[in-house]
Amino acid sequence: MITVVLFDLGSTLIYAKDPWPPIFQRADRALVEVLQRANIGIDKTTFYEEFGSFIGSYYANREEDTVERTAFAALSERLAQKGFRSIPDPVLRTALDAMYAITQSNWCAEDDAIPTLDTLKSQSHRLGMISNTSDDQNVQGLVDRWGFRPYFEIIVTSAALGVRKPDRRIFQAALDHFGVAPERVAMVGDTLEADILGANQMGMYSIWITRLADRSDPSLRSGQIPQPARPQAVINTLSEIPNLLKSL
Repeated sequence: MITVVLFDLGSTLIYAKDPWPPIFQRADRALVEVLQRANIGIDKTTFYEEFGSFIGSYYANREEDTVERTAFAALSERLAQKGFRSIPDPVLRTALDAMYAITQSNWCAEDDAIPTLDTLKSQSHRLGMISNTSDDQNVQGLVDRWGFRPYFEIIVTSAALGVRKPDRRIFQAALDHFGVAPERVAMVGDTLEADILGANQMGMYSIWITRLADRSDPSLRSGQIPQPARPQAVINTLSEIPNLLKSL
């Protein structure tokens, strides 16, 4: 019997209401403006010519391994490469907070998120969250913004732990908290190579939510999904989860 349900956050419990490229541009401008106010001589044009979008380039340059380098470390490193060294941590944090304030405004909770969490709690399921992210504070802010915190016993982020899904260690951190066997845990997420593969490797029950999946992606045809990342259940909405778990 499934007693614990773990959720991804982005594109699972929340969705982006507008395309990201213009949002990233506004977020980058907010970041640069904070640095300029701190008398760090960065020219906006030069910043974009050399870095491109900070957020976009961060994710594009992620290593092939599962080690998570935080946005804080990446920003400090990039500025140091341009000669801006020993920038006080509070300045960097304020710049990132300004950037994430813009991106957070583009996320919305799915209409069935809170009702589904309510139902699962009423069925005595214990809930946790595992999120791949460049910044722990950003995820924590989104959790509070949309009222999710009362539902979750634990929120594990790759930025805080240092490794990201599908690394076994991030799933093990959740298992250690709940103290249950993997076969009593379900993982709900939108990403095959992170959420589903990671859950399958641990022996958890994997649930792939496809509501925001690219409909042209051949992976949607389950027969083409490689076995290690093949979900045990496929759903389109969060509201399907309670009945799915009752049927197991």
